[in-house]
Amino acid sequence: MLETPPNSQTPLPGLLESGSDNVPPATGPSRIGHASIAYAAAREVLTRATGFMDAYDYTLNPYAGCSFGCTYCYAAFFSRSREARDDWGRWVTVKENAVSLLLRRKPGSLDGKLIYMSSVTDPYQPAERELKLTRGLLEIMAERHKPKLVIQTRSPDVTRDCDLFRRIEENGGRVQVNMTVTTDDEDIRRTFEPFCPSNSVRMRAIGEVQAAGVGTCITMTPLLWASDPHAFAESLLDSGVQKFIAQPFHFQRGKFVASTRDSALDLMAEKLGSDRKSFRSRYMEHYRWVFGILHNTLPQLGEGKDGFNPPF
Repeated sequence: MLETPPNSQTPLPGLLESGSDNVPPATGPSRIGHASIAYAAAREVLTRATGFMDAYDYTLNPYAGCSFGCTYCYAAFFSRSREARDDWGRWVTVKENAVSLLLRRKPGSLDGKLIYMSSVTDPYQPAERELKLTRGLLEIMAERHKPKLVIQTRSPDVTRDCDLFRRIEENGGRVQVNMTVTTDDEDIRRTFEPFCPSNSVRMRAIGEVQAAGVGTCITMTPLLWASDPHAFAESLLDSGVQKFIAQPFHFQRGKFVASTRDSALDLMAEKLGSDRKSFRSRYMEHYRWVFGILHNTLPQLGEGKDGFNPPF
C-alpha cells in the first residue's frame, strides 16, 4: 500500500455481510500470527480505479485489512467500524471467492488492462504464505490474460512468485513490482511499521526480483525520515533498482491523515529536533532536503501521484 489521503482512493469493494446465504463458511485458520482471520465472499475482486489510482483500469485487493498495521496507513479509514479501525493491523478478512470471481472473466478480457495490486491491503502480508490467494490470482492472469500489472508490497515474500511474473510477461503481459521502503532508520521503522520486515530484508528482496528479470521500483511512500540521506541513496542504488518514487506524509489540520500513534510522532519529532507544535514545518523541510539528495543520486525519481502513473 501507499500512503495517500483517504478521499483520493476508492474504498475496498464491499464484502457480503457475515451470515448471508452467499457467504461460504471459513475454510482456513482463524489466526495467523498476531492477526485474527475471517472469511467472506466479495461482490467483486477487480474494482474500477478512481482518485489517486485513476490512471489504472482496476485495483485488485485479495484481502481486506492488513496485518502489517503501519501506523500511518490511510486504508484504516475504510474499516467497517470504529472498533475495526482502532484494531487496524490485528485483523484480516480473506476474499475467499476471489479466484472464482476472476475465473468468471472471459479469457483475454484483461489483455492490456492496467491493474494495481493492491491499493488498500498488502497482497503479500503474512496470511498469504499459508493461504496463497494472491498466487492463485496470478496463476489465472498468467494462464488466461495479458494484463499490465503493478504489484505493491513491503514483503520479501513477493520473491516467491517471480516465476509467475515471468510467465505473465512471456505470454504478452507486463509486470512491475513496487517495494515500499520508507526510512533508513530501524527505530523509526519499528515504531511506525511495528509488524513489517526490516528495511534491509526488503531491499534484498527487491534486488532479487530485479535480478530475476522482473521490472521493479522502490516506493518511499511516505518517506518517513533519513538519518543519512547520502548513504540511504547509495543503498537504494546498490539494490539494482532503477525506478523510485517518494512522497511526504499528508497532513490535515495539523495531524497526519491516518491515525498515527502518538509514540511514533513523538519519535519523529525527536529525530527532527522539534516539538510537536513545529513538527509539520520541520518535517517538510527534512523531506525536501532528503528528496533533493535522492533526486541528484537516483536515475529516475518520481513524486506523489505523478510518480505512480502506470510504468507501461
